[in-house]
This record gives sequence, C-alpha cells and structure tokens, in this order.
Amino acid sequence: MNIPSNTLRDITRRHFFQQCPLGIGALALTTLLQEQSSAAPALARPHHAPKAKNVIYLFMAGGPSQLELWDHKPKLVELNGQQIPQSYVEGKRFAFMNTSNGLKLLGTRKKFEQHGQCGTWVSDMLPYTAGIVDDISVLKTCQTSLFNHAPAKLFMNTGSGQFGRPSMGSWVTYGIGSESQNLPGFLVLQSGPRGPRGGAVNWGSGFLPTTYQGVPLRGQGEPILNLTNPKGIDQEKQRAALDAIRGLNALRLKETGDDEIQTRINAYEMAYRMQSSAPELIDISDETQGTLDMYGVDPAKPSFARNCLLARRLVERGSRFVQLYHTNWDSHGGAGETLEDDFPKVVKETDQACAALVKDLKARDLLKDTLVIWGGEFGRTPMGENREKTGRNHHIDAFTMWFAGGGVKAGQTIGQTDELGFGVAEYPAHVHDIHATILHLLGIDHKQLTFRFQGRDFRLTDVHGEILTKLLA
Repeated sequence: MNIPSNTLRDITRRHFFQQCPLGIGALALTTLLQEQSSAAPALARPHHAPKAKNVIYLFMAGGPSQLELWDHKPKLVELNGQQIPQSYVEGKRFAFMNTSNGLKLLGTRKKFEQHGQCGTWVSDMLPYTAGIVDDISVLKTCQTSLFNHAPAKLFMNTGSGQFGRPSMGSWVTYGIGSESQNLPGFLVLQSGPRGPRGGAVNWGSGFLPTTYQGVPLRGQGEPILNLTNPKGIDQEKQRAALDAIRGLNALRLKETGDDEIQTRINAYEMAYRMQSSAPELIDISDETQGTLDMYGVDPAKPSFARNCLLARRLVERGSRFVQLYHTNWDSHGGAGETLEDDFPKVVKETDQACAALVKDLKARDLLKDTLVIWGGEFGRTPMGENREKTGRNHHIDAFTMWFAGGGVKAGQTIGQTDELGFGVAEYPAHVHDIHATILHLLGIDHKQLTFRFQGRDFRLTDVHGEILTKLLA
C-alpha cells in the first residue's frame, strides 16, 4: 500500500478496507451486498397464520354509485323527487349539494334481482358480477371520513388524508415482503380516460424506504419506461456498468447506513431482472382464446380487462400487492359524468373482467390465497344532482365494497343501510376497520406493524381499526 509507517496508526479501519487492493475490501463489500441484496421485510414471519398471500385491489376511482349497483332501496324509488327529511342531513357536509339540486331524493331506474344461492341483490347493470355472488362477500356499510376525491383516495389508500403517509401496498410489502425475485412486490396498473386524482401519492411509500412504493406498469408497449438498453449497449456492458455502480453505492451505504442508498441498489438490480421478466409478463400470446374471451380482452388494445388478466399473471409470479385503478366513476350529472349515459359505460368496461378475474383465480386454485377487493373512495348520495343531466353527489356515510378469496367468507351480504340508503343501520365498517381486516387476512396484526418516524410509531390504521369478523371465513 506504500503507506508511511508514521501515518498507518492514523488510518481508520474503514479507510483501510476502502484503500486495500489485496481483496479484503472486496470481500467485505461482497458480504455486505449478500446481506442487503433486497430490502428485508419488517417481520421475520407473520404475526399469525395468514389466509391470504397476495392482494388484487380493483380500485374504482371516482366513487361508484352503490344505489345503482348494490344497495336495493324500494323506499327511495317510492319517494323519488321528494325532499329528504331534515333529520338525515342536519350537521352533514357534502361536496356540492348546497349549490346544485338541494336535497331531493333520487330513486334509481335500475332493476334489482336476487342472484345465486345466497340471494344477493344485484342490479341489472352487473350481469357478469351477478354470476359470481356465491364467491364474494358484499359489504354494504362502508364509511370514510373525507368527501372530496383526492383526499378520500389518499385516505382509502393510506389511512390518512395527509400527504406523506405510506400506502397500504407499501405497508404490506414492508411487513411481509414479496415472493417475486424478478418483479416488484407492489405494482400498479391504470385504465380509463385519465389517472386517479392525487396521482402517485396513492401508491407512494411515504416515510417508508422508497423500495416499498408501488411501481406503475404499462399494459402496452414498454412495460416500464426506459427499461430497455439504449442502442450500442449490450448486456455485458450493462452488467459491468451496474456492477461498478453497485460497488460505489454499497461503499457509500456502508459509510452512511442510508436506507435510500440500499433502495437505489435494489432498484438497479430489479430493473436489470425486469428487462426479461416484464416483457414476458405483458406478452399474453400464451393465453388461450377462451381466457381472452372470458375477460373480454382485445390483445391489441390496453384496457381494464387486460389489466385484470395481467393482475392474475402477476400473482402467479409472486407479486404481493397488485392495484388496478379505473376511472371515471364520478357521476355528478355534468358532461361526461351522467348517470343516464356515462355511468353505464364505465360499469360495462369493468363488470365482465371483474367477474372473470374471480372465476379465473378460482379455476387455477389461486383464489384461496388471493384476496380480491373491489370499491372506490366513497359512494353516492340518495339525493340527486341535476346539472346538464342526472347525477349524485359524493357520500361518505354508507357505500358498498366487495371482497373475495383469501380467507373471506363467500356468498354473503354484510350490514344494512337505512331505508333511503343514507346511513348505516347495522354493522358499520370504517376505512380503518377495512384496513385492519385486510392486514389480518395477510397474517399481520395492524396494531403491531409500525414504523418510527419523527419520534412517533406510525401504523396504517393510526390509533383506530377493528377487525370485521363477519367478513372472515
């Protein structure tokens, strides 16, 4: 090393390893990389035996109207056009109700019938989903705390209306990791006329290391932008460059202990592996025509149906949490948001594929290990909004979600709303309770999965959350 003897004692062990050309530093680096080759989950093992291994969350962005789809209310139809009793709305806040159509009740024009052996009420707008009611659990009494789209989406995804909190997918992958070595543990697919309000914060990792954030996956073309090598860079050159970058990052990580440097190392390596795994994932040419027809997939076009098929392929490959966003479910009655013309279109875009996903997972023996969730950030009011045409306002006091697989008791309807569908009459289910139950099905005690940030232990459910035992098989 040609180091003067009088300065040798002043060299720290760290600097010695950095400068030593005899292989000791390289050996230490190799050991470090082996120990931290991927971000370790928070739990060595789940808190209790999990019922679900994976989650597919079908997020209907914009707030689907439960009164047109799931919550059969003959009394509301009977009282159509009448003023809602003041006792219902006293002290309540709405996004636009005071500036549009006041408080007149709006009965649905959709026809409801009971389906399956369980007799679940479903509207005629959902002919395909009506065929799987014996495999799902319909929760009619969901409640949330925020009535505008972006904050409510954030609340449904992170348990808080404030920016900077980790999303549920991030908490899950932080807690129990992922079984996939070649694809991210948390992936996001989008469809519809635009992205969800709030954008990437809905699948962000907040104060958790960014290695746990959701990775958006494109359903057509290059799966992730800039994933392929530029011209003139072959695999051997790329591997050499990555190894050099990895070494520099690892040395810096050893000096600082900064988790974000480990995230950077993981991201480079995952991107390298995804150069082959991601194109293979979105190449659906190996799917049978029968499967494509069941989902309603046109192989040449991106769609919600295609994303549902990709979600099944992702859980087959070990991804832990897959979230699909489909817009636009907003139904105020203005241009592009009418109950008469636009709402039926968005329902039709999703109905067949949602049912096909449950059927396909069941046929492949994946449903028992995969929790499927359907729902939006809130529901719609029993009162109408008359703008250009007919619509409904945002509603946080009672809306519907459904769940399937992964330890959920199938073939049931949980909870009841009042005769107008305004509030909960039996078995309220707040967002915090829903989050606690999802974590429970994954083997996680929501009170114990925490992360210390700015002197406080945070969790997905904050200081709230009760497990919805009626949802459990």
